Amino acid sequence: QVQLVESGGGLVQAGGSLRLTCAASGLTLSRYAMGWFRQAPGQEREFVAAISRSGGSTYYGDSVKGRCTISRDNAKNTVYLQMNSLKPEDTAVYYCAVDARLPYSGVVTFAREYDFWGQGTQVTVSS
Repeated sequence: QVQLVESGGGLVQAGGSLRLTCAASGLTLSRYAMGWFRQAPGQEREFVAAISRSGGSTYYGDSVKGRCTISRDNAKNTVYLQMNSLKPEDTAVYYCAVDARLPYSGVVTFAREYDFWGQGTQVTVSS
């Protein structure tokens, strides 16, 4: 059974930083691309970042580009999202997801392409 567990969210002041962690079980993470998405109340799920299975390629949404870094530790079956210079508009529930399609064909940024999702972690940025 595939399980993704996000952690590291919380309340932070504008300009602050957070590091989100996604721990995976039930699958070998090194076989798959991973992504982070977020969803604010009343809004659609938004792409934040994605990383290739080796970690050699990363992609970012325009709203976070230059402020976030996605990384992974395949030995630990874990993916991270480092967020800096946080803004109130970054407030949302953040989800990690696995693109489990095989054979592996690279990174995608559409939520519909991802197969497994965590329960999310709340990030709140105060002004």
